[in-house]
Amino acid sequence: MFRQSLLWTSCLALLSGPVACAQTQAKAVAKPPVAAAPKLAAGIESRTLKNGLKVVVWPNHDIPSVVLYNWFRVGSRNEYPGITGLSHFFEHMMFNGAKKYGPGEFDRVMEANGGANNAFTSEDVTVYMDWFPRSALDVIFDLEADRLQHLAIDPKVTESERGVVYSERRSAIDNDNMGALMEQVQATAFVAHPYQFPVIGWPSDIESWRIEDLQRYYKTYYAPNNATLIFTGAVTPQEIFALAEKYLEPIPSQPAPEPVRTKEPEQQGERRIVVKKQAQAPLIQLAYHGMAGKDADVEALELLLSILSDGKSSRLHRRLVEEERTALRVNTHFSPGFDPSLVWVYADLPPGADLPKVEALLTEELARVVKEGVTDAELQKARNIILSQYWRSLETNNGRGRALGAAETFRGDYRQLFEAPARYEKVSRDDVRKVAARVFNSQRRTVGWLVPADAEAATPDTRKEASR
Repeated sequence: MFRQSLLWTSCLALLSGPVACAQTQAKAVAKPPVAAAPKLAAGIESRTLKNGLKVVVWPNHDIPSVVLYNWFRVGSRNEYPGITGLSHFFEHMMFNGAKKYGPGEFDRVMEANGGANNAFTSEDVTVYMDWFPRSALDVIFDLEADRLQHLAIDPKVTESERGVVYSERRSAIDNDNMGALMEQVQATAFVAHPYQFPVIGWPSDIESWRIEDLQRYYKTYYAPNNATLIFTGAVTPQEIFALAEKYLEPIPSQPAPEPVRTKEPEQQGERRIVVKKQAQAPLIQLAYHGMAGKDADVEALELLLSILSDGKSSRLHRRLVEEERTALRVNTHFSPGFDPSLVWVYADLPPGADLPKVEALLTEELARVVKEGVTDAELQKARNIILSQYWRSLETNNGRGRALGAAETFRGDYRQLFEAPARYEKVSRDDVRKVAARVFNSQRRTVGWLVPADAEAATPDTRKEASR
């Protein structure tokens, strides 16, 4: 969720590198050889300060600007009933004043020095971004050090931001049919793991956060030993390390947060949910239990999802949109996290669409890829798409900062970023078929329908008949 603009796009929050969630037509691309990727790592240096803060620097002196990504390992995964939504709330609070720079000063000072900023929150992380000229380095470090150590949790500001967050929830979930259905499907798919909680929080929790909840959360998770700083652009590692030692190393570390120990139990049968809302057209979402970001099958899964939904030649688009004309668009999504997350298949439908028929067609296409696998041409097309996204993301300092931080955070080592092309090249057709069989198991899925309030949902018998 981006600050002041809750991000409930068709893909939720994209944090972990190449993800199969594009709608563009696939194009053959000329890509650098795989061996070129490790060469990009030349010049990158990292250092861990005495207080546990890790700093990674990727120099690039093409233009005199700098990008900072500050990754905190805290998201809705770290919440529990009563405080859901606090991670996203702090994304707002971190811009509302500290000891040296009061309310509104963070943005004002940064903009006066030619900079800009934003932030986002997911189930796993909260990330803050600064874009600024290298001439503002000292100022940026001073701003970041102030809010990391001395954030003001003022009751008046807290109440103001509580209202802002609640307004975001109304616009992004309560009044958005796609967001409302996704929230209900996710809460149904997980019965134990905190991935069941919406990132923005449940309404009653937003209304009832206490000041002591905020203070405890800030001290626990906004500690230097729970963060990673990524710098890209017109800097040298030596100057960044020196500034980090000056401004950030004096901030004391805190005891490590309690780990998330809960593991989602194996789902033992399909779950279904029907949401009835005012709507012009129905929606359908299938959510399958997937895998964690470090899983060896992640690349095969991303290639599979690209084959299913990337571009007009993709399997689901051809079948549901062009041949059967039962859907307006079909998408897939998987965002690798610390723990196994969901693999989504979902469709926007025209008014009066036949939900049982659409579900049967989706199920049939997923079963077909499990049984028959994919072709060489489909696999190469998917590689072209994902590798073109990979190389394109590394053309800018912003893309480099985001990709490097995701690799460091979710894979445990930024060097993993440069091994990605080789991992995609190694995926075989059999690997794709096996991961399809692993994921697309109807006993491990949750089916969500959104039905217009004045329409009748199909009966269980009708659904059974439609899926034969």
